[in-house]
Amino acid sequence: MNERSPLFVISVAAELAGMHPQTLRQYDRLGLVSPTRTAGKSRRYSMHDVVQLREIAQLSSEGVSLEGIRRVLGLEDEVATLRARVRELEGALADEMLNRPGRRVFAAGSAGEVISLRAGTRVRRENAVVVWRPLERE
Repeated sequence: MNERSPLFVISVAAELAGMHPQTLRQYDRLGLVSPTRTAGKSRRYSMHDVVQLREIAQLSSEGVSLEGIRRVLGLEDEVATLRARVRELEGALADEMLNRPGRRVFAAGSAGEVISLRAGTRVRRENAVVVWRPLERE
């Protein structure tokens, strides 16, 4: 089971969300929440749907219109989708960087320039000693 498993009939979902069942039917008609349907066409709400209903109630109590709520929910879904895609791409990039033969390694030079190195090599460090002497004042 996960948060999107359809578990609750409309009366239970309405009670969990602190709403009247008729309000849930209205939100379903408006497309704000889309519960799954059984073979007999009755609604089944998931925990994700209940959380979304609570968010709708919060936004509504703050004076956001139903159209505004629809837009907010759409943007939140888009952000979640994009975040998942970024995680997927970061994983693919990390895999590529680890598995690519002959990958290039970079280091910073003493003057701040970028030095390209072959994989498995190290930057040669200078081991000269520099003595600092303050200027003598006259």
